[in-house]
Amino acid sequence: MSNRIVLTEGSYRKLREELEQLKSVSRPQIAESLRKARAYGDLSENFEYHTARRDQAILNGRIADIERTLEVAEVVSDEATSGDVAGLGSFLRVRDLDEEEEWELVLVDPVQADPINDRISAQSPVGQGLMGKRAGDVVEVVIPAGTARYEVLEVRDA
Repeated sequence: MSNRIVLTEGSYRKLREELEQLKSVSRPQIAESLRKARAYGDLSENFEYHTARRDQAILNGRIADIERTLEVAEVVSDEATSGDVAGLGSFLRVRDLDEEEEWELVLVDPVQADPINDRISAQSPVGQGLMGKRAGDVVEVVIPAGTARYEVLEVRDA
């Protein structure tokens, strides 16, 4: 898998807004919490200080993740795909050939992914296997539980 991350224009914009919010609002709030906690004295047993430091580390990690994602992002139109070929934004109906169950899903970028609600990242193993497929195609996908086989029953715009 390459370092490239495909994002829709909307997801790219959403990440840029989140990054701006984290840098302009959250960072100063945490800095203020640290300043107040230091004023309480002994830092070795200062719960507020340790909590603020933990929050600062989490925030800095999220900022770094977003910056890394934006740096390698390839931005595509929100209406990047249409027709009968699976791509970002496509609605798919597939049949699990091993379980004989049908499944409906939408292929989305990693920012919009929500597997519980069948919004599957196009960069996940299942998403990668389904990208570019048409109705009638059969794909095998390596998943944590082994190998899954899916038949694409329908591809349409979501």
